Formats: sequence, C-alpha cells, structure tokens
Amino acid sequence: MIFSAGLSAQDWTTDYEKSEFKKTPGYDETIDFCNRLCAASPIASMTNLGQSPQGRAIPMMIIDRDGLTSPEAIRAKGRVIMLIQACIHPGEPDGKDAMLVLLRDMLIHRKHKDLLENVSILFIPILNVDGHERFGPYNRINQNGPDEMGWRTNATNLNLNRDFLKADAPEMKHWLGMFSKWLPEFFVDIHTTDGADFQYALTYDTEVYGTLESGITRWLKNIYEPRITSKMKESGFPIFPYVQFRNWHDPRSGLRTGAAPPMISQGYAALQNRPALLIETHMLKDYKTRVDATIQMLVHTLFIVNHQAESLKTLIDMADKSTASPAFRKQEYILKWVTSQTDSTMVDFEGFDYKNIKSDLTGGDWFIYDNTKPVTMKLPFFNKTIPASGTMLPEAYIVPAEWTEVISRLKLHGIKMDLLTQPTEVKVKSYKFRDFDFRKTPNEGRHMVTTEVDVIEETRVFPAGSAIIHTNQRTAKVIAGILEPMAAGSFVEWGFFNAVFEQKEYSETYVMETMAREMLDKDPEVRKAFEAYKLKNPDSVKSQWDILNWFYSQTPYWDKNFLKYPVGRIYETAVINQLRKVSLPSQ
Repeated sequence: MIFSAGLSAQDWTTDYEKSEFKKTPGYDETIDFCNRLCAASPIASMTNLGQSPQGRAIPMMIIDRDGLTSPEAIRAKGRVIMLIQACIHPGEPDGKDAMLVLLRDMLIHRKHKDLLENVSILFIPILNVDGHERFGPYNRINQNGPDEMGWRTNATNLNLNRDFLKADAPEMKHWLGMFSKWLPEFFVDIHTTDGADFQYALTYDTEVYGTLESGITRWLKNIYEPRITSKMKESGFPIFPYVQFRNWHDPRSGLRTGAAPPMISQGYAALQNRPALLIETHMLKDYKTRVDATIQMLVHTLFIVNHQAESLKTLIDMADKSTASPAFRKQEYILKWVTSQTDSTMVDFEGFDYKNIKSDLTGGDWFIYDNTKPVTMKLPFFNKTIPASGTMLPEAYIVPAEWTEVISRLKLHGIKMDLLTQPTEVKVKSYKFRDFDFRKTPNEGRHMVTTEVDVIEETRVFPAGSAIIHTNQRTAKVIAGILEPMAAGSFVEWGFFNAVFEQKEYSETYVMETMAREMLDKDPEVRKAFEAYKLKNPDSVKSQWDILNWFYSQTPYWDKNFLKYPVGRIYETAVINQLRKVSLPSQ
C-alpha cells in the first residue's frame, strides 16, 4: 500500500474539530480539505461528477490502496468498490464530517489502513452542492446542531432523494452516469432523521423486504446485520432498524417498516442488484455524538465488507446473471410490496418515557418526551411485506420514438437498447388505463397519477427510432420499475405519460343530441351498453356533456389511442427475431 512520509506534520484538524464539534464547513472549505488530502496522499484522487445548475462542481474522491482510479483497474486487483455518499440532504451533514475525519485518519495518520485491503472507496462529500450553499442556522428546526447547515432540496426545490429513478435533477443525471460506470458493490447513504425521541444515536435501513435479490438479501440479514449490530453495541452505540411509528410521534402505537421505493437510495440500489445501507442519525442527539456514531458505523461496515469481499462479489455476479437469464422471465416479478398490517413481531425498543396530552392551543395530540427517563418498550414491529402487484416480464419492451424523454432517461440507468431503423408493424401487449386519479398538489414538481389497467393486445406501427429494450440484461428490474405502470414509482405514476390521459377531440352537444338518438334507435347493443353505463356512473348521468361524450366514444370518430399506454410489451420470440433484422444498438 502506497503512503507518503512526513504528512502528519501538517495541520490536518478538520473545521468540524476546530469548532469543538459545533460547525460543519462550507462547500469551498470542504473541497479544499478533500483536495489537500488527495495532494498529500498518493492513494487518493479527486474527480467531478459534473456541474450543478448553479455551476458548482460535484466532487468525488477515489481511495484505492494502489492509487488506482478506474473500476476496471480496481476490479482487476480483486477488490470491491464501496460508494459512500453525504449531503444529498445538506441540512444533514453528519456523513460529510464523519468521512473527512475518517479519511484524514486513514490517509494521513495511517489508521484503519487494513480496511482498504479488499475495498476501494468512492466518497461524495456533497452531492447536493447548491442546496449545501443555502447555508444558515434555521434550516432544520428539529435538529441539535451543527450551528449552521445547508438546505434539504437543490436550487430548483427538488429533493434528490426522491429522484433516483425519475432523474429530473441535473445532479441526479450526473450521479447515474457515475453509478452506471462504477456499479459499486456496496452503497452507503448518510442522513439525519426526524420523528420521535428515543435512545439510539443511529438507526439504519437495508433493503431486506423483497425488492433485492434473494441471495444478497440473505447476506444482509444473516451476515451484515448481526455483525454490524454487535460491533456497534461494542462501540457504545446500540443501533436499531430505521422505523416509522404506526401513529406519528407515538412509539407505543407500534413500529413499521417495509420495502423502500426506487425513488430513494436503498430502494434504487436494490433494483440494480446492489446492497445499500441507509444511515439515519438521530436529530436530537448533539452533533458530536451523531458524527462519532457515523464514524463507527462506517469503520465497522468497511471491516465487514473487507472480510466479505469475495462472498459479496460472488453474490452480486450471481444476481446479475440471474436477472438477465430466461428463467427470470418465467416467474412472476413483484412490482410492488406492502407491509402487512396484521403480521408483527414483538421487539425491545430503547425509547424515553413520554406522555400524550391534548393541546389547548390546537386540540391535537401533543407528545412530551422525558429524556431523563430511558425505558425499554416491548412493541409490535410490523416488518413483514407481501406482494401488492406483479407481472410476467416480457422478452422486450418497445418505446415509440416520439417519447424521447423516456428513452433518454432509460439510457441514464445503464440500460441497453436497440433502435428501429425503419417504421415497423409489431404485435404487442400493452395496457389501457382506467379509474385513474391525479394527485391534487404537485410532488417533486410533478402531478402524479394512480391508475388501474386492463391488458390489451394489438398490432401497432412503431416509427424509426423507437427503442427496443430487451429484458435479458442485468438491469431488467430497473426496466420494469420504469416501464411497468403498476410498479412503485413507475414513469406512469410520476407523470411522464400524463398527456395520454387527456381527451383531445370532442363533439358538439347539438350534433351529438341527434346522433345519440339515432344510435339508440338503430343499435340495441348501444342501448344495452348505455343502460349499463348509467348504472355504473350515477353522477355522470346528471351531466349532458358526460352523457353525450359517452355516445361520442361509441362512434368511429373516437380517439382510439386515448388512455392507451404507448409502450408495447413483446412476448413472442418470432417478433423479437423480426425486430433484430430492422434495428441497431443505440450508441
């Protein structure tokens, strides 16, 4: 392992330490310290993921025991890659200061150097660089330090930890390019939690609730979690899985957890067949306690992964091959998991005594915690997940060329595709939307929709440039997560296809009043269908427009593409072979 001599003579005290653990450095000071570490140590280097909307570089450090700087070179040495990310929410900077201390100790003071034996580290000190510089003392009302911190969202008010799958933010587009290139074997995302008061300085989450491949899930449950729990307890920081309370702020109501959606870090990593660790320090603990707990969690995680590197590589390789195999498409793929509301396990939870009184100001529940009275509560823990929706994945999806934004987002995720070179008639299965409902307020700048679907089958003409996405690739789960409408956080749910829900041609009432009577007189089936419509839609029969629009929908003038999902699903091998003759790989 390469180290330079005489480095410890310089002042390597971090700004966090200089402030007696009360402050976190700004962007310039953070990047300056990272650059100094890289200039001083031959095993560390700096790169940038790209630029933020406000023009700041998004830095990333690479730490490898031989000073290697590419995933190919590092993996050729047999090492695994761990991505550690801080300040996706810059108001929660614990991970940034923890890693600056830890890397200083590793690179300058040569502590923990054995942790780099089989692991190389990627460290993003500040992912949300623009939000980080919205710096101030009033950004986290519930949080006990540091004195000042950044803001939760980026400059356009997007929460990057809701953006992993949809990738609206430029910062996330840059991140996905990095992730597709490096494909780290282990991912750590560091946060600070809100919620009730309890004893734990740190809670954590790993994706063990259904979405992650079974072999890696067992490794997390049977190897990683028991070992990290034991080591953290030995270090003086007992930990507990990250939970929500069945009634907000009320631990005695019971604990619940479940599968993370792919819009957030650990849920997204699971679709990529990669284990991830979410660290959530507790906002009411003082800043030093939170940073110290984070350092210990990182050291012990590096120790475990270092000793489990070969097993982890094997499990991930098996998962990638399994996802790309024909057998994967011969079993139902679960698109969405939900937590059972009836199946629970009793657990010990280290909380504080509290009382709930009715507020004389608001009339609501007012929870008052007494952190001088620690208590061990025996609580029901609802952590069993059950499938909510599933499907048999097709051999391929085909996205019409005109849906350019969807095609470009698919590429960001490392998904391979072919493009049609000429207009082609293709037999596909698809969906037709019904019983849909739009969220009344925007979420992350988008109007989300929930919908039910009916399966349809038809022949469509797809123009040149349409994208054929074969599912025999390791990203099949990401593909399904994006393109299956009923998947958690699908592009349909996020509103990429909202225009499909809009009726664009209409009839005039004075025309349809005549036509409707003619249709009823001439066609008994129309009369029968109209009677069924009235029974099913009692409110609509009070509206002239609704009634006549229904009759319009029974005419040849009706838009046959209305409410049809544009994306096709291809199951027949013969169709796949046909498409291979008229398509080329996308560059």
